[in-house]
Amino acid sequence: MTARALGRIVVVGAGMVAHRLTDQLTTRSPDGAWQLTVLGDEPGLPYDRVHLSEFFSGRDAQALAMEPAVWDDPRVQLVTGDRVERLDRDAQTVTTRSGRVEPYDTLVLATGSWAWTPRTEGTDLPGVFSYRTMADVTAIQDWVGRRREQLGRPLCGAVVGGGVLGLEAAAALQTLGAAPTVVEFADRLMNVQLDDGGGEALRVLVTGLGMEVRTGTAATRLGAGPDGSVATLDLSSGESLAADVVIFSTGIRPRDRLARESGLAIGERGGVVVGPTCRTSDPAVWAIGECASFEGECVGLVAPGNLMADVVADQLLGGTRTYRPAPEGTKLKGVDAEAASFGDVFALTPGALEVTLADPVARTYRKIVVSDDARTLLGGVFVGDASLYASLRPLLGRPLGADPSAFLATEGAAPAPGGDVPDDVVVCSCANVSAGTVRAAVTDHGCTTVGAVKACTKAGTVCGSCVPLLTKIVNGTLEKAGITVSRAMCEHFAMPRADLYALVRDGGLRTFTEIVAAHGTGRGCAICKPVVASILSSVGAGHVLERELSALQDTNDHLLANMQKDGTYSVVPRVPGGEITPEKLVVIGQVAAEFGLYTRITGAQRIGMFGARMDQLPAIWRRLVDAGFESGQAYGKSLRAVKSCVGQAWCRFGVQDSVGMGVRLELRYRGLRTPHKFKVGVSGCARECAEARGKDVGVIATEKGWNVYVGGNGGFTPRHAELLAEDLDDDRLVQVIDRFLAHYIQTGDRLQRTAPWVADYPGGIEELRRVVVEDSLGIGAELDAIVVEHVEGYADEWRATLEDPEKLRRFEAFVNAPGEHDPDLRYAPERGQARPARPGEAGHHDPVIARTLEVPK
Repeated sequence: MTARALGRIVVVGAGMVAHRLTDQLTTRSPDGAWQLTVLGDEPGLPYDRVHLSEFFSGRDAQALAMEPAVWDDPRVQLVTGDRVERLDRDAQTVTTRSGRVEPYDTLVLATGSWAWTPRTEGTDLPGVFSYRTMADVTAIQDWVGRRREQLGRPLCGAVVGGGVLGLEAAAALQTLGAAPTVVEFADRLMNVQLDDGGGEALRVLVTGLGMEVRTGTAATRLGAGPDGSVATLDLSSGESLAADVVIFSTGIRPRDRLARESGLAIGERGGVVVGPTCRTSDPAVWAIGECASFEGECVGLVAPGNLMADVVADQLLGGTRTYRPAPEGTKLKGVDAEAASFGDVFALTPGALEVTLADPVARTYRKIVVSDDARTLLGGVFVGDASLYASLRPLLGRPLGADPSAFLATEGAAPAPGGDVPDDVVVCSCANVSAGTVRAAVTDHGCTTVGAVKACTKAGTVCGSCVPLLTKIVNGTLEKAGITVSRAMCEHFAMPRADLYALVRDGGLRTFTEIVAAHGTGRGCAICKPVVASILSSVGAGHVLERELSALQDTNDHLLANMQKDGTYSVVPRVPGGEITPEKLVVIGQVAAEFGLYTRITGAQRIGMFGARMDQLPAIWRRLVDAGFESGQAYGKSLRAVKSCVGQAWCRFGVQDSVGMGVRLELRYRGLRTPHKFKVGVSGCARECAEARGKDVGVIATEKGWNVYVGGNGGFTPRHAELLAEDLDDDRLVQVIDRFLAHYIQTGDRLQRTAPWVADYPGGIEELRRVVVEDSLGIGAELDAIVVEHVEGYADEWRATLEDPEKLRRFEAFVNAPGEHDPDLRYAPERGQARPARPGEAGHHDPVIARTLEVPK
């Protein structure tokens, strides 16, 4: 069949696979004389259902819409909000709810699936939802907001189903301010994708995030409250849960009613029966995606659906391509816990060997399944650290090339597979793109960036899990072709952070809108927005919570607090040099007792308070600011603290005033935004009690003055700082550190600590010394000015926030009225600390802060 013989094509269903089919037809047949009509029952443009949970982090229907340009083709008509009710195969027409009749020469069913809910009493109560469509998530958000206002307290939520979508739903409830409990009938979470070890490791992680988990039990009844809305969830275990909102995520069923009623062949377990060409029992009708049953199976994943769409497009255009399902992988999204698996997870292949590494301290579980000769990769499970997933999944069924255990070791002898994978390896299963196709995009189509390759091949545009491997392949292909590898920060900015910093500073730009208009494209992303926010802070563009700046911040900067693993926040006031008056010490104790916070002396001579809710932060900081404290910025990519020993003032070995210098440096660099966080240490003698050489900037006293070391610590691979200058007096020491930090701000890459920056500096530490200490480039005055400008413009972020009602509103977004106490809120013990009784609670000893993770023994 040729494109000109196609005539009228009608697609029933306007989801992701319908979009894929439309894109394939318009791209591969730009001059075809066919007409395509896509009929969908949901309003609005087809959207990315894979990332539906991102709705709760601010991505609305428009932001989630699948590439809308595909509908601009004059041969394509998209009809939304009008469900197809009847299929007349004899007349070759479909009729919609509105009465619209569409004739077809070729019909493609892409009706997808519906969310199945078990027969449980009370599922029709207000407050009970499925988790499948844009309408579902919108209704959940609206309900939680209204219900919280009605009840005047935080909500309790329940999610029935502990699979991937169920966990995403639980995370969504947390985002909305409702405490979730996950109920799973099986004995572990993600029971289809994870083995026992992986399921237990995931339970530990999600429990640490503040989610309750009940496994091995089922929902038996939902009970109503006084107003008729859902209030309780009874379990087969006999337990009854408080539940102000309940979400069912218990599986899907193919939407095959239209096909059944028209007499098409239906699979034993549902779904429209199709063969290798995706044709149904009617030669004029095809079926793709979750509604199609191939060899008795309906698959609820986008990758097989896209592959089916490709097959149908090829067949319609005269090709011979057929559908063969490929082994799939699954990766948990939208939850602050990594979990992924692929292939033969349960080692059911005869002779299969399992190589497992479980680290209860790091809370990671990794397993590779291989053939009986330990050579061929059959599957993998990764929980807590899924970094190997993207590299290993494409090699399923292929030789590993190394001892399997070497991939799992913390410091493995075998690195993760890089960009040298064979051409026929499918890199992106969602879009069915091979490594060879990616390389051809570079060599044959002139794509020189990952963004260009994504646009050309569609690889990495669906779930995104393949992007790390995709990047390696693109960069490796560019290097082999002698083409300079792009240093683009992301798809929206073609330059690295350092170049963008210079453009912003030299151009006097002060908003993201100005910057992207002058030097970028699009609307930005999660990579470039925080970078731009940091740059604007470095050049003194204003408070981080000003209207446009606030939208760029990541979670921690957005709330001026560091989110902890349980969803609460830490409060860490600045204590320069570790010196604190008894009066201030008393205030910290009072605040911690009043708000029920866990307290700890940190490694940087400060007192950290943990377990604060978002709505409590302003009240806590008002008490601290009134007592003379300021933000310690434990949340920002900036100075964390300056650690110092007692030095000359108290120690008989001290040769310089390390405390005084520590205070001077901390007050000078407080709030200084840099590519990544940095720490400083000041030791009063060579005995190094402040551990200065383990810091980004280390200062060690000598008889003649100060030695300064740079580039220590720096992340996962500890590194000792290197000597930059020696025997400096106080003022010269400050000047050298000023210039070092300013140069780091100018040229550091996105999220690059000083350790790798120093290690990778062209010419090494010697050249860095010439630039910073000797001013070989003549930029010393410019570097000095950067720090002076910061010092003169410094203002405490929390004090400024408390003085601005507009900024304070963000701390009320998902909570009740400020200051309102929830009497039902209980905290679990943390290392034995217990808070004192509150007024009116004589003898009461509720333990404080959130639950501790149980580490499997």
